[in-house]
Amino acid sequence: MADHVLVTGGLGYIGSIVCEQLLDAGYQVTAYDNLLYGGPQQGLYHLCADPAFDFIRADVRDESSLRSAVRSADIIIHLAAIVGAPACQRDPILATSVNLDASRLLARLSSRQQLLIYPNTNSGYGSTSGDTPCTEDSPMRPISLYGQTKVEAEHVLLERANTIAFRLATVFGVSPRLRLDLLVNHFVYAAVKDGYLVLFEKDFKRNFVHIRDVGDCFLHAIQHADRMVGRAFNLGLDAANISKEELALKVQQHVPNFYIHYAPIGQDPDKRNYIVSNERLRQAGFEARRSLDDGIRELIKGYRMQGLQPYRNAA
Repeated sequence: MADHVLVTGGLGYIGSIVCEQLLDAGYQVTAYDNLLYGGPQQGLYHLCADPAFDFIRADVRDESSLRSAVRSADIIIHLAAIVGAPACQRDPILATSVNLDASRLLARLSSRQQLLIYPNTNSGYGSTSGDTPCTEDSPMRPISLYGQTKVEAEHVLLERANTIAFRLATVFGVSPRLRLDLLVNHFVYAAVKDGYLVLFEKDFKRNFVHIRDVGDCFLHAIQHADRMVGRAFNLGLDAANISKEELALKVQQHVPNFYIHYAPIGQDPDKRNYIVSNERLRQAGFEARRSLDDGIRELIKGYRMQGLQPYRNAA
């Protein structure tokens, strides 16, 4: 019988892609999600006909529901989180309870025989000069509550046996639960829908990774866990250690009428300015392969499918 994978946050931006990739690879998959963001656009209805797929509507802070779900799993991918500095700042109590307290609960309820994969954010590296690549041995200096809760949760889960942590670069690409607040997704949306972008902190650098490379990496970790457990790995695309201005100009190559206006107004609450080395992950046998150009082309097609958005003019 195929290994059973429990994906918390399974109907989220990354989870909805990961569930599909796991099923394609022959795993039994249960998506666990409280449908916080709701709406039909968040569904994985196209997976419901697959007998290897199941769904549990529950909160990761609900000990009874989580215990029951964990009991039947061989592998756990813990994606459930309040994601992003603004969302965490809006409700700090919710962010701490979901991002950190639920991770502590999961560490307590799961056994050391169960492989646990935890995606952190590489925004935990905070603000650097942007000149020297951050490695997994670089100090974690998270600035926002989001970064702080994710970094502390990584520490909690790595203390448990049989855990692999990934420090994700800024993810991009189309998903059933599409996020527009991620930098590549946002810039392409602005180019396609608005035709212009007001760009601040243009020289701040970031690393990026395609959403399907994230899923492929999780599969690689499951299949090569013996050489990866107990460690954290940066997960990004080496060719995509670039500044915000370089990213905007790359989008402009695909949308020539895209107007970029530079302004000193605006500030990233996480002060993210860093480049990242993905060498440790490469040594473990995995390398991201989907380019920014691949993602931009994909996003342009996806945004062309969107109808009139709420509170927007038809233009």
